[in-house]
Amino acid sequence: MLSPDALKKIDEAVAKYPSDQKQSAVMAALTIAQDEKGWLSVETMDFVAQYLEMPPIAVYEVASFYTMYDLKPVGRHKLTVCTNLPCALQGATLAAKHLKDRLGIDFNETTPDGRITLKEGECMGACGDAPVFLHNNKRMLCAMSPERLDQLLKDLD
Repeated sequence: MLSPDALKKIDEAVAKYPSDQKQSAVMAALTIAQDEKGWLSVETMDFVAQYLEMPPIAVYEVASFYTMYDLKPVGRHKLTVCTNLPCALQGATLAAKHLKDRLGIDFNETTPDGRITLKEGECMGACGDAPVFLHNNKRMLCAMSPERLDQLLKDLD
């Protein structure tokens, strides 16, 4: 189900915990699986559960709780905007509206060309740099004004 390289990475994450606590690596394993597959299908989550010797429902609970996990296919670029109160007070709501208008999509939608998915996220721990976005769960983008968002859209392939 996952490549030997992905399994090696999961094994490295599992090795960080006591041998009887393999399930502690579930978030790392889901991240590795999602990086390889692009999103987390039920089959992929079932595979992770079996690999970590834990009930599938426990894996589903983790995957469905955190916004960084995608339970359906997303665009090549996933932009997640923090809309918690501190970010909203510093312009996140306006930044999100600007992106929605520019892209013609709402939260949890993907542009028709499959290029960009827009998601709403919870606190990213950088309130002082708001509005804050995450690009593909890996790169934090800070102080995203409408002008900076326009430049970002130009820079994305």
